[in-house]
Amino acid sequence: MMKKINLVVAGFLLLFAGCTSSKITTSWKAENITPKAYGKILVLGLINEPDRTIREKMEEHIVADLKALGYTAVCSCDEFNPKTFENLNEQQSLDKLSKSGIDAVITIVLLDKTKERYYVPGRVQYSPYYIYQNRFFGYYRTMYDRVYTPGYYAEDTKYFWESNFYELGEKHLLYSAQSESFDPLTTQTLAHEYGQMLVKDMVSKNVLKQQTAIK
Repeated sequence: MMKKINLVVAGFLLLFAGCTSSKITTSWKAENITPKAYGKILVLGLINEPDRTIREKMEEHIVADLKALGYTAVCSCDEFNPKTFENLNEQQSLDKLSKSGIDAVITIVLLDKTKERYYVPGRVQYSPYYIYQNRFFGYYRTMYDRVYTPGYYAEDTKYFWESNFYELGEKHLLYSAQSESFDPLTTQTLAHEYGQMLVKDMVSKNVLKQQTAIK
């Protein structure tokens, strides 16, 4: 019976392993827009985290997903230094972007990050009710383990994101999405899932399209 239980648990672990840690909660696109061939799309992260690799990986993965569609895209980390636009006004910033051939921008903003601490029991045995309740010792052993095996505290992290897509020539917001990422395994996983999710939603809303089809 224990072998069967272990197989069930393993099945659940495989199921959760295949689930994405990120999801779009809301998204919007401007009316009457169709995909177009942009000269160069800049992916710009505004992520105030001590670990700079989060911003770098988020930008890199979205750039890679845009390139997979045939667009020319660049990371802000590679194109500009962090303080490039700090003392520039709107027109000066647009001029600088234009001189670099950039005519569209996708932003990635970390709106908030929360941590939740919770207690994990030392041992929880998932058995059908009748198995461990039917005989005294089975019930005693199961409940003893639950009560006396030490547990531990764990922590989950939840990220709240917003991404916008701007066309710089017309100064228009073409697309916006708010998303959540729940306790991703690694920064690499977070960036990979987020990039694929965002670009897929932009394609489904006809904001972006395979470049060979729109040239």
